[in-house]
Formats: sequence, structure tokens, C-alpha cells
Amino acid sequence: MTTLIFGHQNPDTDAITSAMSWAEFQKQAGNTDVEAVALGEPNDETKFVLDHFKVQAPRVIKTAANETDHVMLVDHNEFQQSVSDIEDVTIDSVVDHHRIANFHTAAPLFYRAEPVGSTNTVIFEMFQEYGFKISPTLAGLMASGLISDTLLLKSPTATDKDKKILPEMAKIAGIDLQSYGLAMLKAGTNLAAKSDMDIIEGDAKSFTMGGKSIRIGQVNTVDLNDIYARQDELINAMTKEAQAKGYDDFLLIATDILDSNSTGFAVGADRDKIASAFNEQFDKDARLALPGVVSRKKQVVPPMQSTFEG
Repeated sequence: MTTLIFGHQNPDTDAITSAMSWAEFQKQAGNTDVEAVALGEPNDETKFVLDHFKVQAPRVIKTAANETDHVMLVDHNEFQQSVSDIEDVTIDSVVDHHRIANFHTAAPLFYRAEPVGSTNTVIFEMFQEYGFKISPTLAGLMASGLISDTLLLKSPTATDKDKKILPEMAKIAGIDLQSYGLAMLKAGTNLAAKSDMDIIEGDAKSFTMGGKSIRIGQVNTVDLNDIYARQDELINAMTKEAQAKGYDDFLLIATDILDSNSTGFAVGADRDKIASAFNEQFDKDARLALPGVVSRKKQVVPPMQSTFEG
């Protein structure tokens, strides 16, 4: 029976490419009956990566238990971010770089998590530890995951290990980091081609904070005015989605990848509490200035968690 390997819902570049790189690691380790799949279609940035390296996108699954008893998780561990029937399958391994929350298993498993910029950083490190071969294509996929998650190492999530490993990945892949990295990041910022739902849900994750269900989405852009022009429509879409899915609050972070600043938009009963987490206030245009904020994992979730549970 094939073991399925996948990242989180609304997959980003690191989620999809780390599933592929972990599948290759498993095959080189002798576990050949594995398949990298995805819990959603690749976004524009990821499509750019797959097209560049001429790699087919993993097939998308909605449930896992209908085709396997065993899965491996990459780039996530929280059950609400995973496949809908995650509790009906056995989790054999997790490789991640996020916090550990809302996670449990009935059986022992392999678990490796490090506070680094991307899951691919951890997997690349393991390839080196085991002496496994990294092809140029695989290195390119792994580098893309790291570039995506750290905004080409400009995010505060980028560690010294990431800064050392990324050039090694790029050398094997035969890519110029700056030109390829910027082209890749810009490929994901074509907001004119995205629907309101694409923008608010394209990279959104659910969190439980202080007993409340909080949805946090993030969208990258090279011009925040593109977001401001659609603000009313986006707020309306967030309100409808929060009501439909039972979210207490929905926060959208719009990040300018060129100057590393963000603006927040929120709906729900706790807008003031969300603002206080950043020692800011929503302005007259219902926008929350978040200077220097680019990382949901490191600069958004922790202060909000502290505020909601304090």
C-alpha cells in the first residue's frame, strides 16, 4: 500500500516541494512505495517553479483514508491544517519547521522539526547526513521552497543555516539566486488574475487561540495599492467566509515583498485585540500598519497567541 506524503492545505511552494523532496529521500532510503501528493492546486508561484524545472505537479487529494492507511506529513503538523480525515490514518513521519500544536498519534513515529526558514532546509540537511544524491532538479525545487518561505532570505525566519544552505542548493541546481528568486516571487504576485477568494484563501491557515478559531491569510504583492483598490471586496469575502466556516476572526496580511512591510485587514469581534497584539490600531481606512512584518509564523502568530491567551 502506497504511503502518501503531503504538506498543508492551501499549499505553498515549500509545502509542495518538500513533499516531493521527502518522497525522494524515502525512495533513496529504500521505502519506494511512496507518493508525493497535495491538498490543493499549486499557486502561481509554485506553477512557475514546476514549469521552470519541468516537473509535473503532484496530484491533489481531498481525503487519504480511502486509498491508504499510512501518511507522512511535511511543512505542518496541526490537524486543522492537514487532510480532513487525518485521524483515520497512521502518521509515519513528520518533517516540519513550525510550532507543534493540536497534534497526537496512537503509535510512535519519526519526527524532525527545526526552527529554520523552510522544511526543505531540514530535508536538504538530512540528504547530506545520509549521503543521498541530490539532482539539479531536486535542488532547484528545494531552493524554491526556501526562497518562498523566507522571501529570498529577507524574512526574519531565515537562519544562519538557511543562509548557508541556500547557495549550496542554488549551485547544485545551476540557478542564479537573485534573478531566479525575484522572478519566482514576482510570479506569485499577479493579483489581477486572482479572485477575491484566491487572495484571502490562497495562503490561509487556521489556528486556535484562547479557545477561538482564527483564520490568518497572507498574500504577497509588489504594490500594496493593488490590494487597497480591492479592499471592500476582500473584506466582504472574508466576512462571508468567516460566517460560512465558523471563524471567530479572519485576518488577512498583505505583504510588499520589495520593501518588507505589511498591512493587515480583519473581520470579527476581536479586531481591537488583534491590533493590540502588534501595539497598533486600525486606521480610518480599516487598515493595520505592520512595518517590517513579513512572516506569519514568527511575527504574526506568536504575538496574537500571547494576546488571545494572556
